[in-house]
Amino acid sequence: MPICYNMPINFPEKVIFMETSKIKRLKWACYSTNVTMSAVGNLSPVLFLTFRTLYGISYSMLGLLVLINFVTQLIIDLIFSFFSHKFNISKTVKAIPVIAVAGFVIYALFPVIMPNHVYFGLALGTTIFSAAAGLGEVLISPVIAALPADDPDREMSKLHSVYAWGVVAIVIFCTAFLFVAGSENWPFLALILMLIPLTSAFLFAGSEVPRMETPKKASGALKMLKNKTLWLCVIAIFLGGSAECTMAQWASGYIEKALDIPKVWGDLFGVALFAVMLGTGRTLYSKIGKNIGRVLTFGALGATICYFIAAVSDVAFVGLIACALTGFCTSMLWPGNLVVASSRFTQGGVFIYAMMAAGGDLGASVGPQLVGIITDTVISDPNAAHLAEQLSITTEQLGMKAGMLCGMLFPLAAIFVNLYMWKSKDK
Repeated sequence: MPICYNMPINFPEKVIFMETSKIKRLKWACYSTNVTMSAVGNLSPVLFLTFRTLYGISYSMLGLLVLINFVTQLIIDLIFSFFSHKFNISKTVKAIPVIAVAGFVIYALFPVIMPNHVYFGLALGTTIFSAAAGLGEVLISPVIAALPADDPDREMSKLHSVYAWGVVAIVIFCTAFLFVAGSENWPFLALILMLIPLTSAFLFAGSEVPRMETPKKASGALKMLKNKTLWLCVIAIFLGGSAECTMAQWASGYIEKALDIPKVWGDLFGVALFAVMLGTGRTLYSKIGKNIGRVLTFGALGATICYFIAAVSDVAFVGLIACALTGFCTSMLWPGNLVVASSRFTQGGVFIYAMMAAGGDLGASVGPQLVGIITDTVISDPNAAHLAEQLSITTEQLGMKAGMLCGMLFPLAAIFVNLYMWKSKDK
C-alpha cells in the first residue's frame, strides 16, 4: 500500500507516493552504501603491515593514504555545500557505488599490473573510492531522512549503526582472509569487498530516489552561512566527530603501547570492540531512543569520563574497558547532530547535510592528528623522561597518555555546546 511522505522536503509530484517494497529496496541500497563506506575507511589500515612488508612503503606514506581518504571526503563535502544545485542528485546517488567499484578495482589491480608504481595505484584507488564515500556521507543521510517514518530520528540512528556494524564485519573478515589466504593475496580481498558496492548499484538500479531540495545558487548557500545556529550545529558535529574518530584510530595503538597489551588483543579490542559498542549505542537508539538533546549531552559527558579513565588508569583492564565504552558514549554524537540539524533547518536539504558532513570530517581529521602531535611532542621533550620515571612508565607511554588527555578536550567541549543547543531549543 502506498505511504505518503510527511517530511519537510520538496518532492516532485510523481514521487509523493512510493510503494512499501520500493522504500525497503531504497533503504537497503542506502544501508549497503554505508557498509561500503566502512570498507573504504578500514581497508588500508588493515593492510598497512602487508604493504610495509611486501613493498617497503614507509609509515609516513602509509599514513598519507588515510589523510588522502579524509581530505578527499572533505573536498566533496565542501563542493556539495556550495554547488549542490549543479548536480542531478538522484543520478549522483546512484553513481556512488559505481565510483566505489572503480576505486576498488584500481586499488587492487594497479599494483599487480604496474608493480613499479604500487603506491601511485594505491593512492589513486584511495582517492576514487574516498570520493564515493564522501558522496555517500553527504547524500545517503538526506535520502533516509526523506523517506516516511514513524520516528525519523531512529531511522537516522539505524542508518549509522549499519556503518558501525560494517566496521566490525570488515575488520574481522579482512583479518581472517589475510590469515587464511596469506598477505600476498591481498588484491583478492579488495576485489571481494568490491561486491558490496556492486550490490548497492543493483539495488539503486531498481529504486526511485526522492528529489531533495538544494540552494538555487551559491549565493543561497552563502546566505545560510550567516545563520549562527547552523555554525553551532557544525561545531557540535566537529567535536562529536573528533571524540569518536580519535579513539577509533588511536585505541588499538594506545592499548598496545600505553596499556602494554599484546598487539593482537589491541587490534581486537581497540578496533572491533570499539565498533561493537558504537553499533550497539546506535542500534539501541534506533529501537528505543528519544530526546536527542539529552542523549548528546550525556553521551559527551560519558565520553569525557572514559577518555580520562583510559588516560590515567594504571590498570590495563580498566583502561581497555574505558576505550571500548567510549564507542558507546560517542555513538550518537555524529548521527544525533545530523538529527538536530535536520530538525532545526527544514529548508536547506542537501546543503545542510553537506555542511554537517564537512564539520564531522574535519573533526575526524583534526582530532587524531592533534593527539599524534601531542604524543610526539611529549616523547621528544627531555623533561618527559624524568616524569615518566617517577610514574614508573616509559616515555612513549607518557606521551600517549598525554595525547589521550588531549583527546578528552573534544567531548568535554561538546558537553557545553550540546547543553547550550538543548536549552536554547527549549526556550
